[in-house]
Amino acid sequence: MLNIFSKKESEKAKDSESAVAKTDAVQKSVPLKSAKGGRNLQGVVVSDKMKKTVVVAISNLKLHSKYKKYFTVTKRFKVHDENNQYRIGDKVVIQETRPMSKEKRWVVISKA
Repeated sequence: MLNIFSKKESEKAKDSESAVAKTDAVQKSVPLKSAKGGRNLQGVVVSDKMKKTVVVAISNLKLHSKYKKYFTVTKRFKVHDENNQYRIGDKVVIQETRPMSKEKRWVVISKA
């Protein structure tokens, strides 16, 4: 087979092909976020006394740096519940969203 390009031209063509392949690989390897975005957490509903809002408690175990003993840290989030369908004791998945009020920045996604 005859090579109609000089070495430099063929090297440029190979470089441009590899650059295109690299950019395609970079674009494909980046994980896509959901449309709403934000973190997802799982917790238990501890209060449902407000309208369209529930309080969800998230518990995590932490290790004490000096005594090497685990202890529970509980954080409570005010979460938007549009239809007032979740009750005390329900395990739910919540997602971070835009601020809806002074303290409400989470929305209930589903039951866990």
